[in-house]
Amino acid sequence: MSHLTTIELEAGLDHVREAPKDRGVLAMIVRRPQVGARDVLDEAELNLVEGVAGDTWRDRRSTRTADGSPHPDMQLNIIGARAVQLVAQEKSRWPLAGDQLVIDLDLSGANLPPGTRLAIGSAVIEVTAQPHTGCAKFIERFGADAHRLVNSPVGRELNLRGINAKVVQAGTIRVGDAVLKRTRQEARG
Repeated sequence: MSHLTTIELEAGLDHVREAPKDRGVLAMIVRRPQVGARDVLDEAELNLVEGVAGDTWRDRRSTRTADGSPHPDMQLNIIGARAVQLVAQEKSRWPLAGDQLVIDLDLSGANLPPGTRLAIGSAVIEVTAQPHTGCAKFIERFGADAHRLVNSPVGRELNLRGINAKVVQAGTIRVGDAVLKRTRQEARG
């Protein structure tokens, strides 16, 4: 499959910007049972230990922790459905992004600053301040132009590459669940 050019990618940004602000939809759940493998699920358990139950997050080393252990604020990788559709072009390729949750919601920093909580099914997750950037695998799968765009000033503003989050309330999530933006106080009460 050929990758889109910068001009083609930029032409799709208005659609990305039109994503819902406060109530989105969980479009896809992806579990990574081992490096390079992807299981697309209809339902998953989110828990405080693994993030997505059965995912390898807790086994993955991080360059962002002093001892190389998994970063607690990078337990869940989330990408916007409209952004991944733009770069992947086909839904069958969405799991290649490597994100566990694909959500149709405005993931921009202005809409979902760190500390924002999202209620999905019976679970609650919290957006963290850890940046989510494209890597060599992203370039291979979606092209250098897509990588440049997601890491450009507009790409970072819109969080086109996605955001990181952590589970703060365990629960069950299902594809099609509403994703509701909450303040910390709303999520507690």
